[in-house]
Amino acid sequence: MLKIVKGARQNVQNVQELQKALRRADAVLIGAGAGLSASAGFAYGGERFHRYFADFEKKYGFHDMYTGGFYPFPTPEEQWAYWSRFVMLNRYLDPPRPVYQNLLERVKDKDYFVLTTNVDHCFQKAGFDKHRLFYTQGDYGLWQCSKPCHNKTYDNEAVIRRMAQAQGFRLTEQGLELPEGAEPKRTVPAELVPRCPKCGAPMAMNLRADDTFVQDEGWYAAAKRYDDFVRRHKNMSVLYLELGVGMNTPGIIKYPFWQMTYQNPKATYACVNYGETYAPREIAERSVCIDGDIGEVLKRLK
Repeated sequence: MLKIVKGARQNVQNVQELQKALRRADAVLIGAGAGLSASAGFAYGGERFHRYFADFEKKYGFHDMYTGGFYPFPTPEEQWAYWSRFVMLNRYLDPPRPVYQNLLERVKDKDYFVLTTNVDHCFQKAGFDKHRLFYTQGDYGLWQCSKPCHNKTYDNEAVIRRMAQAQGFRLTEQGLELPEGAEPKRTVPAELVPRCPKCGAPMAMNLRADDTFVQDEGWYAAAKRYDDFVRRHKNMSVLYLELGVGMNTPGIIKYPFWQMTYQNPKATYACVNYGETYAPREIAERSVCIDGDIGEVLKRLK
């Protein structure tokens, strides 16, 4: 059985320990989960959900964007009305708080790499080098064949914007807006529903939900760069900086970070998250676990 130790709540001492670990590290491997984007303001529930999806909530009874992504809508026109709003909000608009920019400020002078299960493109929008990023689970900005008949992905921005506008939304820097008193349409025109250019099957989001997920050339190139980074720094002073990672897919970031820290006596493991901050007892003395908001912790790092 895994023996773990719980992390402390945010305080001056453990933030200072993280600062020291960052300062002495030769390299930083960032592992980022949904909690990082939540800290930046990309919440999938609450007021943000109700503002843009009240019509879907009223008709179908789900109460957050994530659940709606799995709902079996009766028509593709309604399915893509939902997904176009979702993608506009969480991919093509910037998060309201500069958490990603602050993270870049803390690591830009280090040899860094980012491994993330997030699919919202926030790292690149904040200025991170795209050659230092590995999005393992896909990208809201990409479509793929739903079958899939071939391993290629397609940029969806132009059509997503047209779908949002077809529902009555105006696109602004602040978000999606409706004319005063107007209600959004809950469908998109049939001609906007995407079809595979090869076989004609419906297109799907390029998100890892089952064994139909397409790993295109870009995915494999990023995976190779990640493997190269890990190999080159195997015996160096590495800070494994885990931010907002829960237990939905621990085998991608959390467990590998624990293992790599255990195997390298020069390494430090750091975990910043709300309510889920812990480390195996075997690496506890080389771990910094902070139970708190990532954005606030980053502000306190010099």
